[in-house]
Amino acid sequence: MWLRRAFFGWLIPAAFVLPLWLLVGWAVFNAGGWAFLWVLFLAIPGVFVWQLILTLLVRARGTVRAQRAVSWWDVLGFTVWHGLVISLGFFVQSWWAPIMVLAIVAGVALFWLALWQLWSEARPSRVVMHTTDGLAYIPPPQEGTNGPGAAEREVIVITEKQAPSAD
Repeated sequence: MWLRRAFFGWLIPAAFVLPLWLLVGWAVFNAGGWAFLWVLFLAIPGVFVWQLILTLLVRARGTVRAQRAVSWWDVLGFTVWHGLVISLGFFVQSWWAPIMVLAIVAGVALFWLALWQLWSEARPSRVVMHTTDGLAYIPPPQEGTNGPGAAEREVIVITEKQAPSAD
């Protein structure tokens, strides 16, 4: 649980630290002028905005807000994506382009993972009940009216009488 809570706390600072690392990595590893333009105009704004979007999608889930911890899927996804972004900051020519493609694919996959988790949690199939111990889920009612006692239900129809108009 402490790892999931640590990731919850890391999401917003990561939006500032990861782009800063790309700039520092460019300076430390002497990547060159074209890399500086890429870092300045594409990487820094892209990583910053994408991290904020992913953070908002993750924090929009009720269980994340209640537990103040992300899911294990989020831990896996953010670990992969952040690891790839950090490795981009080393600017090694031999594997930089494949890592950039993998980072983009991982970022898009993480976006869809966050949307899927948000959608599956927001469906009316389960209800979140807050208890003193944490969270409990109330199972959805059984569908279908063919169960026992379905024929014994009474239906009452009330019709309204129209008052005569006073023309």
